[in-house]
Parts: sequence; structure tokens; C-alpha cells
Amino acid sequence: MRALATIISCCAFVITFAQRPSPAPPRTRSVLVKGGTVHVGDGRTFDDGAVGFRNGTIDFVGYEYAVKAAYDTVIDAQGKQVYPGFILPDATLGLVEIDAVHASEDEAELGDLEPEVRALSAYNADSDILPTVRDNGVLLAQITPRGNTVSGTSGIVQLDAWNNNDAPVRRDDGIHLNWPVAFGTSGWWAEQGPTEKEDNDKRAKALEAVQEFFLSAKAYAGTSSPEKTDLRLDAMRGLFNGNKTLYVHADGVREIQEAVLFARDMGVKRMVLVGGHDAWRVASLLRDRKVDVVLQRLHSLPQREDEDVDLPYRLPALLKERGIRFCLGYTGDMERMGARNLGFLAGTASAYGLSPEDALRSITLDAAIILGIDKRYGSLESGKSATLFISTGDALDMRTNNVVRAFIDGRDISLDNRQKDLWKQYERRYGR
Repeated sequence: MRALATIISCCAFVITFAQRPSPAPPRTRSVLVKGGTVHVGDGRTFDDGAVGFRNGTIDFVGYEYAVKAAYDTVIDAQGKQVYPGFILPDATLGLVEIDAVHASEDEAELGDLEPEVRALSAYNADSDILPTVRDNGVLLAQITPRGNTVSGTSGIVQLDAWNNNDAPVRRDDGIHLNWPVAFGTSGWWAEQGPTEKEDNDKRAKALEAVQEFFLSAKAYAGTSSPEKTDLRLDAMRGLFNGNKTLYVHADGVREIQEAVLFARDMGVKRMVLVGGHDAWRVASLLRDRKVDVVLQRLHSLPQREDEDVDLPYRLPALLKERGIRFCLGYTGDMERMGARNLGFLAGTASAYGLSPEDALRSITLDAAIILGIDKRYGSLESGKSATLFISTGDALDMRTNNVVRAFIDGRDISLDNRQKDLWKQYERRYGR
């Protein structure tokens, strides 16, 4: 009996330790955050500012002295920084838990042209990674499928939900197309090899297949009542009436030019470039076609041997100078666990040519505009969602950032996570 009791008690400990924080309940009481520096997200700041919200919606943003209404709960943020929730585009959060465990991977489907594949159907709101990401202020993300030429349909979620039905703030926001590359690089990320031209015949066939598929989709979209429903073509319908965005993943000048002109010729209403290493080189084309950019991870090496080693850090400033709207992504190796560093990418951008508020805008308001959720998220303004966080330091600086409170749609979310649990466990074991 004693052995059985020991086993039960150990199991109870493991279950308790592994437990993820539950999503916060709806907030019924009004809240005022006052006294801190309020970063609106659109470039404005309020020293000794205040943000008030009721029923999940902001009803006051400004200086503390201008607050007239009464609030049920008042949070003193004196000496702290208040930010809108960071927004992570082109992410695979909740689609893969452990890279080395194949059974936990669900980021890609078989096939080559699969627009009907919906990333949200595989999204795991119980992922242990999500709490570690929102602990650094990342409160919303675009969940995106990987692989294939047309990899599928993405959706945008808030990161404190019971399941994939509660999480979405915008379902099926766009189709993702990986443009066939003209030039590839051998080697690996730490020691890249020379740039090599891809097989012309193979690439020509891939481009022909993409063109044929889009022409079929365009013709299908022009028929309101097709005789037979085609799930793949039906998923593409939104590209031609403006309900969905075409996200084209491309980096080189040639690929970008081809993709932009292709989208125009196919009658796609809205295109966003994802990756965009060479976007600054073709800025006039992107401006003319009103193409926004989701930039590659800035903490990367240049893609060519003769490029400046700090070119990736300067890409945001180069696009800003050329009048291109952009936001920052974190795609690449170890992208899910590293997504918590999104704010620090913006910090790097501010050290290499952007102002701090412009850098903040690239992961808040501009990200919201590009993803089509700016009416509700992306900045601290009256009428928008109370999705925000409080940090004791600069949230763009890894040395001082320390998120102490966060709200999603006005709900006071938990900032506990597995990493903090481990820290507390070993602090008790070994002391400070």
C-alpha cells in the first residue's frame, strides 16, 4: 500500500507540474492602467499615460491627468512601459511541438497544390510553447502551413484559448504560395556554399503548373454555381474577390518580380510578399503594386557571399526609406521556441536605422494592417481590443524586457509557463 501511495503521489506531482495555465475567463470589471509610458503602436507615446478598457474594448488612451471616468480596477504602472500585443506573422506555433518527434509535427500536407489545407484545423492551443511566447509580449500569431508549392490557408489566432475553435480572430486569411526559386545556395546556415542556378526545365514545369492551376481557379471563381464542387479551387475563390490575401514566399529579385507580375495578370486582388530579402532592390515595383512585405528573420546571415554581413539587420530601414510597408517574421530554424524573441528583432531594427517607435510599429500596427486585423488589433486606440502588456523595461531590449502583466481582449492572462516552473523547481533545489 505504501508503494502504491508513493506511485500515486509521484503521478500527481507530474500531472501538476505538466499542467498548462488555463485560459483566462472574460473580464467583467473595467480596468485602468495608469502612470506608465504608453506606446500606442502608431508612433505616438504618452509619458505618465493611461489606458482604460471595459468588456475587452479600450475606451481611453492618453495622459493620466485626462482620465475622467471611474474604473473598477486601477493598475499602477508607474515607471513601467505599456505596449500593444506583439503580432507574429508566418508562424507554425501549435503545429509542431518537438522537432525531433515526428508524431508531434503537423505543419505540412502531402501534395503540391493544396490551398484547401487549413492550418487552423491542426492548431494545438494546448502547446507548451505558447505560454513561453506570450510571456515576452507576443499575443497574436498567423498560423501558416509549410511545404508544397501552394501550401494551404493560414489563420490568425490569439494565444490564450481552450482550443482551435476559440483561438481564431480571423479564419482563412490567405493562401500561401512558395514561388519556385531561380537560384539556390548550397551548404548550411553557418557556412553557406556558392549560389547555384536551379534546373531550368524543372523550374519551367513548376511555373507552368502554378499558372495552369491559377487559371483554373480564376475560371472556377467566375462561376457562382459550379456543376461540381472542387475543394481546391473553391479555397482559391477568395483571392479573386478580395476576401483572401495571396502570400507569396520569395526572396530574390527575379522571383519577386515574377510573382508580382503573375499576381497582377491572374487578377489577384491583394498580394503580400513573405521573405523579401531583395525587396528593397525592387521597391518601385512593390510600391506601384501596393505589395506589403513580411520580412525574413533579421537575425540571419546574408544570402550572398558579397553582401554586407549586417544587411539583414538593415532591411527594415531600407524598406522604410523606400516607402514599403513591412512587418517582421521569425521563420527558420527553431522558429517556434525562438518566436518569443520577436520584440528583439524590432530592437535590432531600431539599432540599424529605424526609430524605436517605427520598429515597434513593425510588430504591432503594421503587422495588423498587413494581416487585415487592424480594425481590432495592433494599436492602443479607443474602440480596439484591449490586447496589451506591461513591461518593467524596454520590450525591444533583451536586457531589460520583463513582462509582468498581459491582457488579451481584456482578459488578464496567466504568464506562467513550463520554463518558469523549471526555474522555480531548481531554485528550490539549489537556492539562488
